Amino acid sequence: MRHFLDINTTDAGELRGIIDMARQIKAARRGRFKGAPDDDLPLDGRMVALIFEKPSTRTRVSFDVGARQMGAQTMVLSGTDMQLGHGETIADTARVLSRYVDLIMIRTYEEATLLELAEYADVPVINGLTNRSHPCQIMADIMTFEEHRGPITGKKVVWTGDGNNVCASFLHAAAAFGFDLTFTGPPPLDPEPGFVAEARARGAHIEIERDPFKAVEGADLVVTDTWVSMHDPQSARERRHNQLRPYQVNEALMAAARPDALFMHCLPAHRDDEATSAVMDGPQSVIFDEAENRLHAQKAIMRWCLGV
Repeated sequence: MRHFLDINTTDAGELRGIIDMARQIKAARRGRFKGAPDDDLPLDGRMVALIFEKPSTRTRVSFDVGARQMGAQTMVLSGTDMQLGHGETIADTARVLSRYVDLIMIRTYEEATLLELAEYADVPVINGLTNRSHPCQIMADIMTFEEHRGPITGKKVVWTGDGNNVCASFLHAAAAFGFDLTFTGPPPLDPEPGFVAEARARGAHIEIERDPFKAVEGADLVVTDTWVSMHDPQSARERRHNQLRPYQVNEALMAAARPDALFMHCLPAHRDDEATSAVMDGPQSVIFDEAENRLHAQKAIMRWCLGV
């Protein structure tokens, strides 16, 4: 049984195979009418549970559509439907769901919830996001970069802003896919030291540079994310805006990177906060390719988990 819990817990060769499968899935659908299912319906007869303790647009729609395109039926459950750990234990929930469904995707707050669910489930579990990591997003990001610029191995990626869960998964991916990663942001919002140390121990070249303009020199890809999370209190939001304003991705910052550098943002975005609309809608931006590729990458992840 294969869980997809994090990039750093999945073999690098398997990750490359998932990306290759995602590209094949996307190519096979190109030019078809919208909504056409995959020809062989690899998930026909399967039931996929999609659990959302955190609200979502892209994760919910892409997993739901992807599973349906492959012939599966889906059951979407909210945090209030499940009340994970507030009544029935997470372990018992995992045991029960395993009797009903073939695959579980969960988007939750605490990593411990994900890990306990996977420990006691008898079916594969996919990490749709936790407060610590977001591996499905980074698989789509790697796929998107390579569509536009070829292999990401040896390239320079710069993360600017908050060293959050998406940044953590980029650190995991730097070791798995062999690219260099520079973080630029204020010290209070650095990525977890353990994630940085692990990536370096696995051979990744990781730098922390406080000056964003120095950080993006020679960058092949510049990435940012929202400055505030949906669970942050108002006081934290105001403080983060003040801390992160120097790290906004604007036209001047992109001009300091390589001329052919790409810009990514996993969305949703607060336009003209973490990135200007001029950059988001500009020629270097691939944010909507990135959003689309969530569908294809996650279809490949589901197939990998189920071995089909």
